[in-house]
Amino acid sequence: MENKNIILNNGVAMPKVGLGVYKMVEESECIAAVLAALEAGYRHIDTASYYFNEKAVGKAIKMSGIPREELFITTKLWVNDTNEALAPKAFKQSLDNLGLDYLDLYLVHQPFNDVFGAWRALEKLYANGDVRAIGVSNFFPDILQNLILFNNVVPAVNQIELHPFNQQNQAHAFHQEQGIVTESWASFARGRNDMFSNPVLLEIASQTGKTVGQVILRWLLQRDIAVIPKSVTPSRIQENISIFDFSLSDEQMQLISQLNEDLILFHDERQPEVIRSICSRL
Repeated sequence: MENKNIILNNGVAMPKVGLGVYKMVEESECIAAVLAALEAGYRHIDTASYYFNEKAVGKAIKMSGIPREELFITTKLWVNDTNEALAPKAFKQSLDNLGLDYLDLYLVHQPFNDVFGAWRALEKLYANGDVRAIGVSNFFPDILQNLILFNNVVPAVNQIELHPFNQQNQAHAFHQEQGIVTESWASFARGRNDMFSNPVLLEIASQTGKTVGQVILRWLLQRDIAVIPKSVTPSRIQENISIFDFSLSDEQMQLISQLNEDLILFHDERQPEVIRSICSRL
């Protein structure tokens, strides 16, 4: 039977499939989605302070009755708190919002502000046992390499935009060299670029008896990439985790690899106007 966990560089096991809750701003909607995911067998929930739904996630966790040690909870540090003084306070606020005593994974959400100072703060939280693993999100390899060279803890995870049209081959290879798990956000490109009507993906879906979404997630898992697909629809939530009962052939994997355009469909953190935009969201 396939292992449904991926082992981080410190030995912590993280579920390969989690529920992302980005843009679930309505409390009742977020609670319902998290409960549906937990009932479907998810044990990894990914949120962020910037999503403004940590409290809803925490309520759903409590309502589920699932023992804390069976869950893997991720949240993230936003840009305005990304420095050594404010990061511990932001972490404590996230814990309070979630109603938890510790986190499983805490990520620096964007590579801006005083990342080095914030990382030192996260290293202390990790050393104290307040969080089981620390990592980053949206870091390109050059920035990530700089962080690794001048700090003590190598990030366990880098969560990046990654889908068939932006396969991040260079970044993923670098992560593997450094022992960092690549985690995909926007695995379906949020439907952009006609993802769900792509003829290659439709043909593979037909061959496997699965949906295009399931094919994409399976392709990612077979590349040792963790996924956190977002959905508020119970049937789709169930569909997104039902990907451990089939596999893609080498030929099918190769066909999907040929879809790569290195196409950034959301935001490129190397562009000044993008940086200004993100850092204005305080």
